[in-house]
Amino acid sequence: GADSLELLSAIDRAALARGLRQDVLLEINIGAESSKSGFAPEAVPHILEKAAEFGSVRVRGLMAIPPICASEDEIRPYFSRMQQLFVDNGGKKYDNVHMDFLSMGMSADYSAAIECGANMVRVGAAIFGARIYR
Repeated sequence: GADSLELLSAIDRAALARGLRQDVLLEINIGAESSKSGFAPEAVPHILEKAAEFGSVRVRGLMAIPPICASEDEIRPYFSRMQQLFVDNGGKKYDNVHMDFLSMGMSADYSAAIECGANMVRVGAAIFGARIYR
C-alpha cells in the first residue's frame, strides 16, 4: 500500500515513464501506532483529493494492519472504523479513484475482517505456515 504522498508521487512518475496506470491501495494507520507508517484516518478525504492529481496512479481502495489484539472482540472496532472510512469515502467522486478494495485481516483474524467488510485478506501464514525469522 501507498503510505505517503511522496510514495504516491514516486509511483506516479515511475508509471508515467513506463506508460502504465498503476493501481494502489492507501495504507491507513488505523491504530495510530508510531511504529507503523500510513495515513491518519482523518486525512483520507484530503489524500484522495491529492491522488486525483496523479494521472498515472489509480487508488483502488484502502488497506490496514490494525494493532495486535488478544481477541477478535478487541480488533473489531479497528475493522469497523476501516469499513466506515471505506464506505464514507467510496461514494465520493474523485478523478483516479475507484474504491473497490478494502484490505484488512490476516490469518489470525480474517473471519472478523470479512464480517466487517474486507474483500481482500492476507492469509499467507494459514497457507504456507509461520515465517521463520533468523
